[in-house]
Amino acid sequence: MSEADTPSTSAPANIEEDSREGKETDARARVIKWCVVIACALSIAFIPVPQGITAQSWRLLAIFVATIIGSILRPVPSGAVVLIGVAMVALTGALPVEQALRGYADPIVWLVLAAFFISRGMIKTGLGRRIALLFVRTMGRHSLGLGYALISTDMVLASVIPSNGARSGGIIFPIAKSIAETYDSKPGATARRLGSFLTVLLYQCDVIVCAMFLTGQASNVLIAKFAREAAGVELSYARWLLGAIVPGLISLLVIPLLLYRIFPPEIKHTPRAAEFADEELRRMGPVRLPEMLMLVVFGLVAALWMTTALHGLNYAVVALAGICVLLLSGVLDWSDVLSERGAWDVFIWYGGLVRMAEALGETGLTKLFATAAASVTIGWTWGAALMILLLIYFYAHYGFASITAHATAMYTPFLIVTIAAGAPPVLAVLSLAYLSNLNASLTHYGTTPAPIWFGANYVRQRTWWWLGLMVSVPNILIWVAAGFVWWKFLGWW
Repeated sequence: MSEADTPSTSAPANIEEDSREGKETDARARVIKWCVVIACALSIAFIPVPQGITAQSWRLLAIFVATIIGSILRPVPSGAVVLIGVAMVALTGALPVEQALRGYADPIVWLVLAAFFISRGMIKTGLGRRIALLFVRTMGRHSLGLGYALISTDMVLASVIPSNGARSGGIIFPIAKSIAETYDSKPGATARRLGSFLTVLLYQCDVIVCAMFLTGQASNVLIAKFAREAAGVELSYARWLLGAIVPGLISLLVIPLLLYRIFPPEIKHTPRAAEFADEELRRMGPVRLPEMLMLVVFGLVAALWMTTALHGLNYAVVALAGICVLLLSGVLDWSDVLSERGAWDVFIWYGGLVRMAEALGETGLTKLFATAAASVTIGWTWGAALMILLLIYFYAHYGFASITAHATAMYTPFLIVTIAAGAPPVLAVLSLAYLSNLNASLTHYGTTPAPIWFGANYVRQRTWWWLGLMVSVPNILIWVAAGFVWWKFLGWW
């Protein structure tokens, strides 16, 4: 038998060796990350406790900071990091166990959980895909119109679905990728034909959509809670949307046009996209009963959320009632609820962070920080102080891998500082709330769907970051200039 015919055992051996080396590298990385997390906690724990702050409150701060750093570095998934943080809060006596676990009884946490199940129904019944395809069939004969069709879908779904991962990554992304491949635009040499443009456009506009609705992404209801506790400003569903509608629509008009100019697709006309949508809709067939029921629940939940001031029902109660209807009608079954891993993951880390952030605010530490930080802007006009603080807050997102981690760590302290500098409370609340979403445009890890879009490999990291930086400038200008004027017109400040 010749050497060429001899079975080779070296390849499998090399694969096993590479696998072992990869696991060892991952293990070392995890150890290093844990060392950084623990070092952050200890560096705070061993600092002398400031006057007026209890030892328990200082331990809570150390654990909270370590939890936020852990959520950024992710030595284990974020849910596990927060669960460990909650356990440490109870073990160290920073909070009694019933207080440490109280976040899981918060209606906001249940609102987010229930809304994730609604998004499951949208995907399971195919209603979300049908809405997207209808928009594409109507508007998708030009590459820019195609983009606006999918952006419009994102807006409709964001009115109820707070999971931008399910919305943008689960519904919009597969359709956009399929259409790009219809035009032979794939990662690599043909990426710029259509796929690169759609990837950047739809992600950047999803970030704007996230800012427009209280349900735009999961952290917005948490931000609304911080605003109420720190500044006494109530951000209801309707008020959030009313405040965002003008700057949001301007951004959705300007940003696609900007990207079309500085990062244009090679293919400008896309009649096959409309044909693709038409063919897919034919395959789906007529609207079925589960889709009709899902549409009714979707509409009712959105309507009740917008009219909370009239009926007084809590957002969480409305969402849970919608889930009950879906379960009773058979649109969802209990296995759908149990298998929605993303929802339960959010429930774990969200409930933990809600309580830790709330408890930290009760200690007086955030006010202490605000007093120290406000001294830097003494003598400044409130407008200048607000602008500088907003820019620092926005671009600090380069250091965060999620909107939640960023908002939990920085929203309340920056809100207190801006108000202390003389800024009108509503102006400070809204500016920081909307920028908390828009800053996710900067990186390929800024929020949940970012790795999904970036992972399609249509856009290099350097290009992604450059475009994110380019888009951030007009976004900030629009939301500050048009936003301030609009909120003044509404009489909010």
